Amino acid sequence: MRKWHQLSGLTSGLPFKVDATWTPEQALAVLQLIDDLSDRIWTHYAGAVQNLLREQHAMNGAVDEYGNDVPF
Repeated sequence: MRKWHQLSGLTSGLPFKVDATWTPEQALAVLQLIDDLSDRIWTHYAGAVQNLLREQHAMNGAVDEYGNDVPF
C-alpha cells in the first residue's frame, strides 16, 4: 500500500478512508464542499496565514536567491 505524503507534514495519525463506491456526483459534492471551506478559511485568515508562512519560510533558512538587485 502506498504511503501518501501529507502537506501538513504529519507522518502518523488515524487513517482517513474515502469510500471507493461514490458516484461521480457524490465525489464532486465533496470536492465542492472542501473548496468552499477552503475559500471561507482563506477569506478570514489570509493575512495571518501569509505571515505565518513567511515566518516559517524564514525560520527554515530560506534565502532569496535573487537578492534585491533584480532590475524588474
